[in-house]
Parts: sequence; C-alpha cells; structure tokens
Amino acid sequence: MAIRQNTIWDNFLSPVVRFFIDEEKLQRYADSIDWEKESDRFRRNDVIIPYYYSSQNFHGIEGGYLNSGAAVSYDPITQYVLPPNETVVRQALIDAVKVKPRRILDLGCGTGSTTLMLKQAFPKAEVIGLDLSPYMLVRAEDKARTAGLEILWRHGNAEKTSYQDASFDLVTASLLFHETPTVVSQAILQESFRLLVAGGQVLVLDGNQNALRQLDWLNNVFEEPYIREYAAGSLDASMGAAGFEAVRTQDVWWLNQITSGVKPISATDTAAQAKVRQYIPVIDNNDLEDLGSPVFGIRA
Repeated sequence: MAIRQNTIWDNFLSPVVRFFIDEEKLQRYADSIDWEKESDRFRRNDVIIPYYYSSQNFHGIEGGYLNSGAAVSYDPITQYVLPPNETVVRQALIDAVKVKPRRILDLGCGTGSTTLMLKQAFPKAEVIGLDLSPYMLVRAEDKARTAGLEILWRHGNAEKTSYQDASFDLVTASLLFHETPTVVSQAILQESFRLLVAGGQVLVLDGNQNALRQLDWLNNVFEEPYIREYAAGSLDASMGAAGFEAVRTQDVWWLNQITSGVKPISATDTAAQAKVRQYIPVIDNNDLEDLGSPVFGIRA
C-alpha cells in the first residue's frame, strides 16, 4: 500500500497559516452547529457523489470537502492562497459580468463567498449556489443569513444539475475547475451551455493556467490531485468546444485568471426574440470576523 508523503503544505505552510488563525474560536464555531443535522437539510438522495470527488484529499484535508472540518476551515485558509487579496480576486469575476442577469447559478459554490458577492452586486436577481458538499452549504447558508441575503443553496453536481434548458442568464464557477479532472470540467461547461439562455454568459475564475505551467513547484504546495491536469489544458479551447463564442481569458494578478464565454444567439433565436431574453453588454461572517479573511468583511 502506498504511503502518503507529506506535502510542502503539511511541513511548512500549514503551521504558518495556523499561527495566524484563532483555532480556539474556530473550534467554538464548529461546536456550535449540529453539522449532521444541518447538512441533512441539504442532502439530496438523488445526488450521487462522484468517485473523483469522494476519493481525494483537497488542500491537505483528509476526506476532502465531505466533512464539517473543511467547511469551517475553508475561509480562513483561502485568504492565504489568493494573492494579493481574496476579495480583489473574487471581485474580478463580478466586474467581468457583461449581462444583466435575472437568474444566476454559481457552480461549486463552496462556502458561498463568490455567491454572496453576486447577490450583493445583483440584488434583484435570483441567485442559486450549488455544491456537492452539504457541509459547505451549511456554512454558506449561515454566512448569507448573517449578511441578510436571500440565496437558494442546493445540493447538486455541476455536471448534471437537473435544471431546465435555458433557465439562467449567468453561470459562474470560482476555484472549481482546478479541482476536477479535464473530462469533468468539459462536462460542466457543456452543462453550463445547456443551462444558459441565448446571449447568456459563463464565467470561470481559477488559477492562471500559463503561470501554473511555469511554476510546477507550486503544484506541490497544496494537495490538489488534478491541478497539473488543469494547468496543462486551455479553458479557452474547452469553452470553444462546448459551443461558447466570444471566449476571452484575462489575467487576475498573474496567478489567477477569468475566462468568459457567451452562448450564441442563433437565427432561430432572433426570429423568436419575443420569447428569448435579450442583454446589453455593459460577507459578513458572524462570529468569525476577526479570523482575517477579507471575505468576512463583505456587507449587504
């Protein structure tokens, strides 16, 4: 049986990050919630957890995101891996929105940091956050409740959401694709294409693929089983293969990138434009505020 070797995160970075985190306060928050009871409110029997997700550790967390520990520690840790500032990086996705969305789906929403920002930026839109981990959804709901934001949180698989065709104006994914195999990422893009109305936009925020290819040593820092596969690919090409047009990738502080695509409006769509939406291009974290994550300071 292969023995897992400690990563640079285990040996060096984790102790540094833990130095800046009030672990006692974090533990008090974790103990204040009945995680199994609360996660059962979200857990759907028709959602099958894929093997690529359940069989891997992510960010050095044993068992990945299918546990309450991941939900509690995600925000405090994430602030240290999104230079220069977590809010600045996530805000870049908000700034890249070129449609006027009335219905938004945030895939792989995790603890809802980007989802909350989407709702704040588009308060009149219906915003849905979807994730495979019911534990992450418990944390996301708690953050939204404290911020006074009405967001629908749903347990589901981004590859097959079960939502109807052409039911969203904007589909987003933040820090999701580097945690999925390439074949899964392509399936998520194809699902996004199906979900969008003609003229709708997809936005993917993730690590900068060009930078990651040049910094292979960085891929050893965190336990990210699919990051090399992600780095070797091209989101531009993947979006094009899924049918998106006007595909464009922009760097976000070199280590991150945002890729945008638009579902084309066909001649049929134009003829039936009365039935199709047209577009003009154009967190409070309750008791954990002093843990340091910039996302914790977002207000409605």
